[in-house]
Amino acid sequence: MSAFLKCGDLQEGFARVRCPDCKHEMFVAYSCKQRCTCPSCHQKRTLLTAIRVAEEVCFPVAHRQVVLTLPKRLRVHARFDRKLLGKLSACAWICIKAEVQRLLGRDNVVPGMIVAIQTHGQLLQRNPHFHTLLTCGAFTPQGEFLELPELDMARLEAAWQEAVFALDLPEGKV
Repeated sequence: MSAFLKCGDLQEGFARVRCPDCKHEMFVAYSCKQRCTCPSCHQKRTLLTAIRVAEEVCFPVAHRQVVLTLPKRLRVHARFDRKLLGKLSACAWICIKAEVQRLLGRDNVVPGMIVAIQTHGQLLQRNPHFHTLLTCGAFTPQGEFLELPELDMARLEAAWQEAVFALDLPEGKV
């Protein structure tokens, strides 16, 4: 916790940074590098990850965000069975891919998707949910990108609910 309190304080250490182009110099305070504890360090890490994803991972096509949540009564199971989060992430992929293929009328296309698992809500309450970054279309085996009409969110929600219950039922969680 003391590292968090010292984060960004020039008295705790700094690096002198100089722009090679304009020769402008400035001091940059050392950070605590505390994962998800320090808002400043966490924000920097988040921004660096976002830049990497945008520049190196995502294909230059339109994307949308889809958030999938769990019913409140089932959230407790993900708390004690962390492997369940990975299985639910796979369910998210299956549901979204199936809906994209249905909308495009082709079973040989694949959307681009990244899933980020979040285990808490805004007020730090237990709320496992899945943020997905999804291409607004899908790729053919030849690499052609086919644009997607709007997702049928009601249909996707029903498929997600069915997949969650199908996963939890055999494991005795429902």
